[in-house]
Amino acid sequence: MKPQKIDHVCIAVRDLDEARIRWEKILGKGPDDEYVDEPEQIRVARYMVGEVGLELMESTSPDGPVARHLDRHGEGVMVLSLGVESTAAAVDELTAEGFPFVPAPETGEVLRPFRGGRFAFVHPKAVNGVLLELIDDGTGD
Repeated sequence: MKPQKIDHVCIAVRDLDEARIRWEKILGKGPDDEYVDEPEQIRVARYMVGEVGLELMESTSPDGPVARHLDRHGEGVMVLSLGVESTAAAVDELTAEGFPFVPAPETGEVLRPFRGGRFAFVHPKAVNGVLLELIDDGTGD
């Protein structure tokens, strides 16, 4: 597996609107993209810094993954996302090397859809406590 780039870094926040005020002063702009991902139970403001996305994530559910992360660890960096040509191929390669993946709670599937592509999470216990995301844009499969 050869990552093509750091795609984005996600920061878990308790209050997205409050966090935006701080970060927009630092970044000097509003978000490049805003969205709600219902299956992942998150509301996101994404800012492009060069070619890397910086995402502020707020849970839309008191028992969602981001809410659980906040309860355990507080606010801060939650996800490092690597852009890959094919998420499916990367998952197959890392699974063969013994890396465990986090299945989607609603489906149990490792590969999850997003905007024409797919992503998957390597379990943080396997990569020094980092929730590592592998993501593609759908053109490599």
